[in-house]
Amino acid sequence: MKIEKKEESFDQRLAEMGIRIKDADTVKVSENVFDEVTLLALYKLIHKKWFSALGGSISTGKEANVFLADRGEETVAIKIYRIQSANFTTMSSYIQGDRRFTNVKKSRKELVFAWTKKEFSNLARAQEAGLPVPEPLVWDRNILIMSFLGENERPYPQLRNVELEDPAAVYASITGMIDTLYKKAELVHGDLSEFNILYHDQPYLIDMGQSVTRDHPRALQFLMRDIRNINRFFKKKGCDVKTEYEIFNAVTGLNVSQP
Repeated sequence: MKIEKKEESFDQRLAEMGIRIKDADTVKVSENVFDEVTLLALYKLIHKKWFSALGGSISTGKEANVFLADRGEETVAIKIYRIQSANFTTMSSYIQGDRRFTNVKKSRKELVFAWTKKEFSNLARAQEAGLPVPEPLVWDRNILIMSFLGENERPYPQLRNVELEDPAAVYASITGMIDTLYKKAELVHGDLSEFNILYHDQPYLIDMGQSVTRDHPRALQFLMRDIRNINRFFKKKGCDVKTEYEIFNAVTGLNVSQP
């Protein structure tokens, strides 16, 4: 089937389901993202009025696409995890050992559903701890709807693309967030870097699907990696950073010495 025919068929299916498309580029990514499972979840969510129209793609990550969407007068973000191309091995390493997901079946689809629920839960815990994260609104199967961090339908930039007026203050803020995440939310981000932090008036933590609870068998390993990533980035900015062991011990209350 020619691509024009595929797009026309996809448009027609969405129209039949009551899903209005605002951006033509959304249709172009239909083949990789909008499978039968995703369409069913979108159908349920739009009829429960979680969104009213689907806009353009604002992010394409290793595992998911993020789209803008309208919810009345509000703009929200819809994250859709791609079931067919999800990295089964990587996801399993974060799910296994998480006591919240001990009964997850080992199929790719069930793993992606658990991952979506996990990100929703992690964002909720982080928000409850007072951290600046997207507000999780609802999840269904492989779809997560959350508040949109941006202005005029443009997301806030990643930290790596921002000229910081006071890098030392931002560094202190982010290391403080690592501490709060661990102590109050009882979570480790697990993939913290300048790619997973947005910046506007302050840093915002995003992409928390891989975040693990403190009792996860690899939590401390992931925590140290997060600290090293942040130190590496801010060293390049000329900041006088603390040692990774100093931060690690302050966060965990342990007394690990540098080898």
